[in-house]
Amino acid sequence: MTTDVATHAPAKAADPRLGSWRTFLHAHARLTRRLDDELRASHGLSLAEYDALLQLAQAPGRRLRMSVLADRVLLSRSGITRLVDRLVADGMVERSTCTTDARGAEASLTRAGLDRLRAASTTHLEGVRRYFLDTIAADDRQAMERGLCQVMDGLDDAAPASSQDRADA
Repeated sequence: MTTDVATHAPAKAADPRLGSWRTFLHAHARLTRRLDDELRASHGLSLAEYDALLQLAQAPGRRLRMSVLADRVLLSRSGITRLVDRLVADGMVERSTCTTDARGAEASLTRAGLDRLRAASTTHLEGVRRYFLDTIAADDRQAMERGLCQVMDGLDDAAPASSQDRADA
């Protein structure tokens, strides 16, 4: 199935190289919104909550420091605190003092959280298959993965611009 890229791309940018960037942003936003909507409708979980449960399930002992969980879920420290508060209230996560550093806090997955994650995984993975894997040819997925890995490698190697650098621009 071939789709005309122009029908899904936002208005043309002055720099034609930005078309792929803008299309990526729109596709990511629409895909994550759709996956979030399906998880909420079927399981009462947001995509961010699902991701946090998944990160905990994959961690040794099914527990992570809150700061590590925030980094893995791509949330701020305050954002992860609010998210974990909701998961604690729903009985899916427990919060405790860090076993190696009493100044830190850890989140651990409960049995109820693991059960909820397992139930939601079917819906989530079906959505990933239907909206992403089945719509992009294998060669294109491999090229996209290589390109996005290059972007991440570049971000790992580059220091963030300072506020002075941004002010000078």
